[in-house]
Amino acid sequence: MASNKKETALEKRGENGARLFSPSAARNRDTIRDVFLRYLPDAGGVLEVGSGTGEHGVHIAAAAPGLRWLAGDPDGAARASVAGHIAASGLDNIDGPHGIDVSEKNWDEALAGSFEAIVSINMIHIAPFTAAKGLFAGAGRLLRTGGLLLLYGPFMRGGAHTAPSNEAFDASLKARDPRWGVRDLEHDLAPLAQENAFQRHAVVEMPANNFTVVYVKR
Repeated sequence: MASNKKETALEKRGENGARLFSPSAARNRDTIRDVFLRYLPDAGGVLEVGSGTGEHGVHIAAAAPGLRWLAGDPDGAARASVAGHIAASGLDNIDGPHGIDVSEKNWDEALAGSFEAIVSINMIHIAPFTAAKGLFAGAGRLLRTGGLLLLYGPFMRGGAHTAPSNEAFDASLKARDPRWGVRDLEHDLAPLAQENAFQRHAVVEMPANNFTVVYVKR
């Protein structure tokens, strides 16, 4: 979540008023929802950071009425889209949009209430690494023991890309912004998890060479 105004969308999006529509979200939202709900609790607060268009949060909240979802994004156009999707959904268990930028120091201090989980979908690779650091640090302060941090996106494993397409994608990201890139679960994120009292609980292979990664607060 860079602090400048660089466009982070990596695809052409549809529009309906303020609402934005992601082709990739339309393709993978069911799979992401099903895997996330395998690990999320049946009830409690969930904070989503870097919500983008807002489609994933609405889709998951619709299938989990016991969860209280809070969605948002530091980008103004994304927040407008999140608000539009929430309004169109008619759901009473999703709120927002917040404007949290996890690359800002102590971003968690602005939050009130308790959360059982924090969710980040397709954010870490299109943001400076300070966002990943801030996400783990803030989640470590915000979540109590047993709380969950769920990530989705492309990741390297043990210093290597998991597919040639991911290697090409990583190169394209870095050409666009050298601060971006596909992060390594072992080399980049494992130290952040350890520093902030998280234990990696599960790594789930997803379509298109992506992963869902679940961390538990110790």
